[in-house]
Amino acid sequence: MQPSNGRSHDGGDGPERSGELQQDQGPAFVESPRAVRYEDPWYDALASGWGEPGTAGTRGAEVPAARRERKDREDGAVAAAQVYLEVQRSAAFQEVRSRYRRFVGPAVAGFFLWYVAYVVTATAAPGFMARPVAGAVNVALLAGLGQFLSTFLLTWAYARHARLRRDRAALELRWDTQELTRGARGGAL
Repeated sequence: MQPSNGRSHDGGDGPERSGELQQDQGPAFVESPRAVRYEDPWYDALASGWGEPGTAGTRGAEVPAARRERKDREDGAVAAAQVYLEVQRSAAFQEVRSRYRRFVGPAVAGFFLWYVAYVVTATAAPGFMARPVAGAVNVALLAGLGQFLSTFLLTWAYARHARLRRDRAALELRWDTQELTRGARGGAL
């Protein structure tokens, strides 16, 4: 059995075998006396100059500037966070959230009760669910299809409610928030 580099485990083929490997493998590998190395220029490249000998003092001047930029970004982020907190406390945001909750709360409760009623009835009253309605169609089949139908109806009602009652107010709130954030960060996003 041979490993993936093509050499046998005993390694007794000598330099002739080594030359054959180099020809067979093409330009991806160059074999040195000690090890196999890649001819990829990125293989031995160090990331951003880290670890290069003799460069320990050359990058020191850039650190304070980077920290200063970071401090400016943090100040802008803090100011932007304040804007978002102010928007969250605003009456317009609270109105959008209350419209959302007034629809979603009852819708989730109603759909959950309908689903649990279906599962409990299927488990506790199999005779009722097996009652034929028309031909091979029974109560269980109609209730199961009703689950799918109610899912689609709830999705349609949610999208309609969002479009008619929340989207315009939320979009206006979003634009106002972006303008305030842009101003808090000094005009740059």
